[in-house]
Amino acid sequence: MRRLLAAMLTLLVLFSLAACGAPPTPEEPVPPVQEELPAVEPPPPATEPEPPADPVEELLTSMTLEEKVGQLFFVRCPAENAAEDVSAYHLGGYILFGRDTKDKTADALIQTIQSYQDAAAVPLLIGVDEEGGTVVRVSSNPHLRASKFQSPQKLFAGGGMEAVTADAREKDILLDALGFNVNLAPVADVSTDPGDFIYNRAFGRDAAATADYVSAVTAQMAADGMGSVLKHFPGYGNNADTHTGIAMDDRPYEDFVNGDFLPFLAGMEAGGSTTAVLVFHNIVECMDAELPASLSPNVHRILREELDFDGVVMTDDLAMDAVAAYAEDGAVAVMALEAGNDLVLTTDYRTQIPKVKEAVENGELDESVIDTACRRVLQWKQALGLLEAVI
Repeated sequence: MRRLLAAMLTLLVLFSLAACGAPPTPEEPVPPVQEELPAVEPPPPATEPEPPADPVEELLTSMTLEEKVGQLFFVRCPAENAAEDVSAYHLGGYILFGRDTKDKTADALIQTIQSYQDAAAVPLLIGVDEEGGTVVRVSSNPHLRASKFQSPQKLFAGGGMEAVTADAREKDILLDALGFNVNLAPVADVSTDPGDFIYNRAFGRDAAATADYVSAVTAQMAADGMGSVLKHFPGYGNNADTHTGIAMDDRPYEDFVNGDFLPFLAGMEAGGSTTAVLVFHNIVECMDAELPASLSPNVHRILREELDFDGVVMTDDLAMDAVAAYAEDGAVAVMALEAGNDLVLTTDYRTQIPKVKEAVENGELDESVIDTACRRVLQWKQALGLLEAVI
């Protein structure tokens, strides 16, 4: 009986274990599934943004040789066919003289100048010599101003530099209203001797005082948006009138460095991009004993490198007797551009423009000379606000 009971207990325990199930066998941990991620491309290297296009350079690139050459001529306004010649020769600008303003009412002069601008694909420089005193192309006409502008010497004597700058502003307002954008002023020559040819047109004081005068006037003109022209580089001194022949200047170079250059440097700084420099026809022996300054590469090198001027440089009127003999074939404008001028002032543009174009076409004058000069002319026009409609 006891054996039966023990066997039944044994079976009961086994049955209970089976019902409860055996303890689970520990399983190996399942590693997480690693998803294969796409390769990450490195970011592209940073690139500089494209600089904005230079509108002057784009305009220059679009121009023909004939158009570029024409821009280099700032010429005396002809008595006839002035509007027609603007488009025929692609002129850079007109300079008006007393003949062009005489007896005209303000409205008539405005309409005349506008007719020239209407004929121009690239807006014109419209210039005049309104220095005050003995050179007054506009205010000599009582229809345009009740009295002539006074000379710098009289202005300063009566009211100091304040009177000089007030006068410059009044000139700018009048000229701008009539359609001018360049006044071929101020005279930057140093002259203290009443016997000098240039004295009455100059400030009449030493180099330092003349520099102060030139600085004040060009700064005012720049503020008014009026183009200024510093003249007559490298300094007239006591030389004779070059309208009638050659003037020889035998002063040492130190005189120019310590004196005559100072007003030009002051005007360049004060006028900035609105200021140009006019080079006269005197022969300055210490710089070039053979050629008039206007045709001398060395004089232009001094202006560019030693005075560090990068604006527009123009000749005095090439029709003057002082330069007539220097170009055997008559191509004096070619010589002027080779020397380093950007603008040619002349009456004889109808002859000179074809000669310049021909010199480029036959290889005598590199087209890069034309491009450099034309670029500066266009930059001057841009600084004066003339190119807004075309760039």
